[in-house]
Amino acid sequence: MERVNVVGGGLAGSEAAWTLLRLGVPVRLFEMRPKKMTPAHGTDRFAEIVCSNSLGGEGETNAKGLLQAEMRQAGSLVMEAAERARVPAGGALAVDREEFSGYITERLSRHPLIEVVREEVGEIPEGITILATGPLTSEALAEALKRRFGDHFLAYYDAASPIVLYESIDLTKCFRAGRYGQSADYLNCPMTEEEYRRFYEALVQAEKHVPHDWENLQFFEACVPVEELARRGYQTLLFGPMKPVGLVDPRTGKEPYAVVQLRQEDKAGRMWSLVGFQTGLRWPEQKRLIQMIPGLENAEIVRYGVMHRNTYLNAPRLLGETLEFREAEGLFAAGVLAGVEGYLESAATGFLAGLNAARRALGLPPVAPPEESMLGGLVRYLATANPEGFQPMYANWGLVPAVEGRMGKKEKRQAMYRRGLEAFSAWLSGLNPPLPRPEAALV
Repeated sequence: MERVNVVGGGLAGSEAAWTLLRLGVPVRLFEMRPKKMTPAHGTDRFAEIVCSNSLGGEGETNAKGLLQAEMRQAGSLVMEAAERARVPAGGALAVDREEFSGYITERLSRHPLIEVVREEVGEIPEGITILATGPLTSEALAEALKRRFGDHFLAYYDAASPIVLYESIDLTKCFRAGRYGQSADYLNCPMTEEEYRRFYEALVQAEKHVPHDWENLQFFEACVPVEELARRGYQTLLFGPMKPVGLVDPRTGKEPYAVVQLRQEDKAGRMWSLVGFQTGLRWPEQKRLIQMIPGLENAEIVRYGVMHRNTYLNAPRLLGETLEFREAEGLFAAGVLAGVEGYLESAATGFLAGLNAARRALGLPPVAPPEESMLGGLVRYLATANPEGFQPMYANWGLVPAVEGRMGKKEKRQAMYRRGLEAFSAWLSGLNPPLPRPEAALV
């Protein structure tokens, strides 16, 4: 059987390679380290963690907890390593970095079906291939992607606005409208002059994230952080993302002094982003400021804004929910390059890309998990999100359908957790060929 190429030895690439190996498919794993290092990495190990050592919160009320449980059921190498390298972290799954990456490196390196190639990949390889090169994809491969799919499908800067759950918005304080009577596709949160003044003063005084030395501090004008716009002057936001022009509040018949617009982010309308509010503020500051906006006083934030260097694809335009390129059969993307945020999410998409690359190698069509599962919800978001201004996403409850019935938030999350895990389990059980039990894959 011809080897499947996996480009990138991070969490996504490592999980993809392991899934292929478990299904008996030979792998050629490309990793340019140590011949060519990135500004963030310090070793040549697979799945090296370079920022936080946490894989997210655990438990039945946590979205990442559901994704962790799904990955355990799938026989994930990353989850296996995380359990062995676990360190105390309250309600989160945190790991000893060296033990974690060392274990994954050892397991992969000694598998008889793997060939490890320590060199940079400058062109998309021939044959079935998974691209899992992470946020610091090399310039050569990025150029190859641009030649193949067009430079407008590849972003180099992650300038994301916060996203809130629709069900947590107070619709009595907002109104639906588009500017100048256009289709009412936006939710608008109006502000009085006094509300704007308080918001502005809090914004210019808020504490921002201090980036790593290797992160790009030069902002493109199209993605200037909202806090930077505010520092340019009191009126700047009123002529930018908070301009009220063309928006008439039906309750007053007038334009508000300022307005914060929210745009639908997913097909089901469960998640809405704050338009033009890309930010590098610390997360507690973001929460405080968002909850100063009329209608968002109790907003549940499912994705905080970020500002950092990040190479990723415009997934809704390029990828299907199986993570295969729509116009390139046998070519898959996983991890940050595919449009996800987070170690756990990267590993999970690596698992699915590996599973589907194996199925292509075996002459079978790719598959996707059910929408009730967290992984299923995540990849459906990648495939169907609004492509205009698409930003990477991490696991959150807005990705999966809500459960019916009256219940508190805790009970609702627990019900979604149990439903999602049951659906994922049933999907795994129905795979043919089946994934071997985790212990059967030991070498």
